[in-house]
Formats: sequence, structure tokens, C-alpha cells
Amino acid sequence: METIVLKFGGAAVATPEQFSSISDIIIERKSRYSNVAVVVSAMGNTTDELIQLAKKVHPEPPTRELDMLISVGERISISLLAMALEKKSCQAVSFTGSQSGIITCRGHSDAKIVDVRPTRIIDVMKMGKVAIVAGFQGMSQDREITTLGRGGSDTSAVALGIALEASAVEFFKDVDGVFDSDPKVNPLAKQFPKLSYDEALNIVRNGARVLHERCVLLAKQSGIPLRIHSFYNDGVGTEIGLSGQKDRNSKLYEINV
Repeated sequence: METIVLKFGGAAVATPEQFSSISDIIIERKSRYSNVAVVVSAMGNTTDELIQLAKKVHPEPPTRELDMLISVGERISISLLAMALEKKSCQAVSFTGSQSGIITCRGHSDAKIVDVRPTRIIDVMKMGKVAIVAGFQGMSQDREITTLGRGGSDTSAVALGIALEASAVEFFKDVDGVFDSDPKVNPLAKQFPKLSYDEALNIVRNGARVLHERCVLLAKQSGIPLRIHSFYNDGVGTEIGLSGQKDRNSKLYEINV
């Protein structure tokens, strides 16, 4: 049964109204794929606001407690998205990173994923429901809540896609794909319909913020294709990697990445 992983960033869920809009994208994918898992970031600037709140209490907050605080942002998003889908008669179940089986190293604030055990995700999808996963977070080997650092939700999505042997991971951004310059600044920016992993890494390393470098490296290691679309216009985007690649490794995770 074919599986797809969808990832929506903070801009895609910045307002309550946008949860309804992206629900339509998820429902459309559910009509084409047997299994759909969705990874969601915190709403808008929620993470930054939580960090600022912490620093008003303690200028250098303990990283364990900071992780405990900022992981709340994604929990808000996953529950609201599940509600939005249920309103449209699409059954969904939300999961925190730890409930999803995302296992990390012991570090806080910039943890690395060492394993993904998506048992509960698979069980929910077998029931025909959409599984919604909190990005950016996991559980350490000591059963502590951890966060993955900036861009961590992108990495969560790729790691989950590998574990679920998904056909691809689709990222929904506020741009139509990957461009040779910032399309918000340069209206003549050229969009790339396809890129190799190395080409995408070069673009990201030169300052493009469309994807996090760690997630592209992880995708390259495993061979899982990445697709970038706009959540405003779910049309032609940019594909990274090769669809139908036969030498994919479903056991590679982010160790040393």
C-alpha cells in the first residue's frame, strides 16, 4: 500500500483559517494514497515567542526545560489540524514526537535522530486514518523530550518517510518550489522543476532557506524523493532526487548528520 508523507511548516499553519485550507490538500492526497502521514511545525512565530518568554524568566534557560516549553508549539498545531480534518469528515489522529517513535540522542535543543519506530503511526494508517505528527521533536534514549534545532521539522518528515518506506516526502511552503534566487525579492527568479540531491544541497548551502541542509543530506543517504510545493497553489513544484529509485536504504538515519 502506497504511503506519502506531507510536511507543513509554520507559515502554512500561521492562522486558524489555514488549517482548513491545508486540510483540503491532505484530503486530496488521501484520495490518491492509501496511507498519509503529516508532519506539522508550530504556528507562525510560536517557537520564537516561546523562547522569548523563557528568556524573560531566565536569560539562559536550562536546555531540558526549554525543550519542554518549546515542544508545546507543535502540539498545538497537530491537535488543531486533526480537528480541522475531522470537521471535513476525514478521520485523523495526532501524535507528539515521542508518541510517534522518534528516538534521538541525549542532547537537548539540537538533538540528532538515531531511530524511528513508527508502530502507532502504522496502526492508525491501517485503520484508514491520517496520522499527524509533531515535527521538530522526539524522545531521547533516557525518555526525555528533545528538540531537533532549527529546521528540525523538515528532518522529522524525512526520517519518518524513510521509516514508513514512503514514496516521497512533500513539503508545502509559501513559494512554488526551489528557485535560483529568492522569488519574493526577484520576480524573474527561475524555478527548478528537478534537482539532484547535490544540486539541492549546493543551493541550500548558499543561503536558500526552502529546506534545511540536514533533511536533504538524510534524503540523499536513503534515496527518498523530496517534492516542494506551495500551500497556496498545489501545482507543479520542484522534485529533488529520483522517483522510483530502487536502491533506497530504509535503515539509514541521521547519525553523524
